[in-house]
Amino acid sequence: MGSQWSKDKTYIRAKQSGYRSRAAMKLKEIIQKNPVIRPDDNILDLGAAPGSWLQVLREMTNGVIVGVDLNPIVPIEGIITITGDFSDPAVIARIQEHMPEVNGIVCDASPKLSGQRSYDQARSIELNEKALNLARLLLKQGGNLIMKSFQGEDFNWMYKKVKQEFYSVRTYKAHATRKGSTEMYIIAKNFIGTWQAPKESDSDGSA
Repeated sequence: MGSQWSKDKTYIRAKQSGYRSRAAMKLKEIIQKNPVIRPDDNILDLGAAPGSWLQVLREMTNGVIVGVDLNPIVPIEGIITITGDFSDPAVIARIQEHMPEVNGIVCDASPKLSGQRSYDQARSIELNEKALNLARLLLKQGGNLIMKSFQGEDFNWMYKKVKQEFYSVRTYKAHATRKGSTEMYIIAKNFIGTWQAPKESDSDGSA
């Protein structure tokens, strides 16, 4: 985007640090304020292109990291990348091949903005739903989620849906967010899951 934002302080700091985009500084800030990634976590990054969040994640964990995006991601050493729609069953199968256990999911995905705020916000919520559905499917119990959303009429509805799946949920607006943006991150800790394994006592005496 050739805009007033292309040379802002966050962009300059990101480039000086060797990151692919200014978004890296947002993730670093989010994790500093909300420590949800452990040194051995396997992390799935949704909407990962161009790869700046993958770069930051590689600094934070020695676990398996997989990045998924509709657009190809220039390779990063030690990172697995998949090109495709993260809600596509074929893409999900490929994720599972590389990650039998997922401890954390991060999602910085955004729709292509039309400039019509209500329409763009609705499409963002749709992406949030897809990311949450994938978390329900893949995320290990006790796992964590960081997901970008946008404030608007459907934001509270989405927030409540996330709260149904995690023990602790909060919102966070990064200082590195561009002025005037309605961007908001949902930080969800300790995944409960809608499916619970039966307790040992539940199976006592069963055939």
